Amino acid sequence: MGRFVWGGLLISLAIGCRPYDLRAPVSDERGLIPADQFARYGGEQAKAVAIGRSLGQWDGGSAPEARANQVTKASEYARSLPGVKTVVADTLGYRLTVTFASGWRTAVIPIRDGVKPEDTPGLAK
Repeated sequence: MGRFVWGGLLISLAIGCRPYDLRAPVSDERGLIPADQFARYGGEQAKAVAIGRSLGQWDGGSAPEARANQVTKASEYARSLPGVKTVVADTLGYRLTVTFASGWRTAVIPIRDGVKPEDTPGLAK
């Protein structure tokens, strides 16, 4: 009986230890509106897509230093856009929370579609 209890405990521990890779689930865009289509909804949406593209552009790996560099560069790009009020970085979660001057707040995830942030349609140049 003791073997079954210990065996069951070991199996449940092995099943419970899952990898904590947040990059794949967060940056998976299946089921979402395509980035270019969302960018055409308005100026702030275009800025959010451009920020997401900048976040995906500077991906340096999964090391904490690389993530911090990626998020820092994307935050600087976001702050350079007119109408962006605040940017809060989540280094471990691969996202930025951006608040615009109008009060709209959105979470921005990495967009890796190969388009440069400045080439986003609807982005004022």
